[in-house]
Amino acid sequence: MLSLKLIDIKHFMNTLLLEETFDRFLLSEATIKTGTTYTIDGKINQSFYDTEEQEMLNGRTHCYFKEQRPLLFSLMKGKKTPLSFRIVFLLAPSNVAKLIELNHLPLSPEDINGLFFNLYFEQAQLTCTSGTSLKLFTLDKTLDQVWDHNIKAFLKSKQIPFEEL
Repeated sequence: MLSLKLIDIKHFMNTLLLEETFDRFLLSEATIKTGTTYTIDGKINQSFYDTEEQEMLNGRTHCYFKEQRPLLFSLMKGKKTPLSFRIVFLLAPSNVAKLIELNHLPLSPEDINGLFFNLYFEQAQLTCTSGTSLKLFTLDKTLDQVWDHNIKAFLKSKQIPFEEL
């Protein structure tokens, strides 16, 4: 598991809420604490959609961050900084498959519940952690290491400064 402190909070928040940087991640959940606490479950309620709309979702279980970003922006904007927030991203299944293939991992996408990228903001500190969830038991930590490396590479490529905790 990776634990990072994101250094330039203002820059990061602009990147998160005003740019498309995180749009290709799925949103697992988000909690924003301002005057009221808002909780968003990123799971798609399939029964809300008709058959044609469900087909367009292509079997997705979670919404993309880009679909919820305007809502999150509206909840966080204003003169006051939120007391805290937590956003849990999930790597899309197609990208999980690519990660496995590119790194020659001895797993299939069906073996993985999720690869998570967690953001926590509290007391003027913004931290990022990683997480993996497997459907099978293994002592091999290669997936964890690859996922941690990919998160750091992603942040560097987007010019998001961080330091390891």
